[in-house]
Amino acid sequence: MTPLLWLLLPLAFTSAANAQSNFYQGKTVTVVAGANAGSTYDLYVRLITRHIGRHIPGNPNFIVQNMGGAGSVVGANYVYNVSKPDGLTIGAVQPAIYFHQLLKQKEIKFDWGKFTWIGSTDKTDHMLYIRADLGFKSLADVRKAKELPRCGATAAGTSGVYILKLLEETVGVKFNVVAGYQGVREIDLGVERGELHCRAMTTAAYLAREPYHTWRKTGFARVLVQTGKSRDPQFADTPTIYELMKEANTPAPARQLLTMILAATDFGRPIIAPPGVAADKTKILRAAFMKAMADPELLADAKSQNLEITPSSGDELEGLAKQVIASQNSQVIERVRKLLGE
Repeated sequence: MTPLLWLLLPLAFTSAANAQSNFYQGKTVTVVAGANAGSTYDLYVRLITRHIGRHIPGNPNFIVQNMGGAGSVVGANYVYNVSKPDGLTIGAVQPAIYFHQLLKQKEIKFDWGKFTWIGSTDKTDHMLYIRADLGFKSLADVRKAKELPRCGATAAGTSGVYILKLLEETVGVKFNVVAGYQGVREIDLGVERGELHCRAMTTAAYLAREPYHTWRKTGFARVLVQTGKSRDPQFADTPTIYELMKEANTPAPARQLLTMILAATDFGRPIIAPPGVAADKTKILRAAFMKAMADPELLADAKSQNLEITPSSGDELEGLAKQVIASQNSQVIERVRKLLGE
């Protein structure tokens, strides 16, 4: 190598580093939130956008574009097919929509394993609340009901549906699932009006915001079951689904199905980007995300909103996504199909 080339090499590396650092300067990153404004998913998205920018070289601005619908399938399709893989669009979607892909549903226009995975803010278990004035103090009471309680949901593939179906499959308790609501606020209003009775949802959401703060104070709702392997201290009197399965002597195939379905909780609240984002930009976004998750200002902001932060990295989610899609056999998929009523 000539002396001139030796002199030029450091300049080339410096130029490349500067280009990477300056890419986001003066830019705006759009976050497609696959949820309605004001929902817990939306609160987490806006928490991220308030803090992640200062951890990215160039300190770009962030804006949120709400794109609710079909349990965030609409938002996921948009990120996968419409957004450019330029590092300037990311998305926030619900974790269980890979069910739709496994079932080969026609509305799915994405491959779950091929998204660019940025990270997840938290992992949370699920629970089921029901209006307390109906008199159901346990799932055993629901099992004896002459008329099935009506539980609201947005779409198949959301916890509002699959948690209820799991309860039927594992412990023999049935509910009347009423899907098609535009958002979670509409479901909660339906419960307050009496057109609905119950809803399955994440524990974090139930502890994070209204109307649930008021409901807990007034005793409006009662939590009947939680999906964690151990009881959440906030619901110390509420049995876990694992306790109920033990009481019911649930057979092994149903237990295996529960394990597969509840794997969605490992995805938490995933942040994704389109397939094909360049490795350098993926690295920047992933690093910024994890730095933001440890940022004292973000943590204080989250605490003020009762939002739990238990992050997962983009590398972890990428491996999990590929594993989930690749490891499902026809028998498991058929059980999922039956579970979701397909």
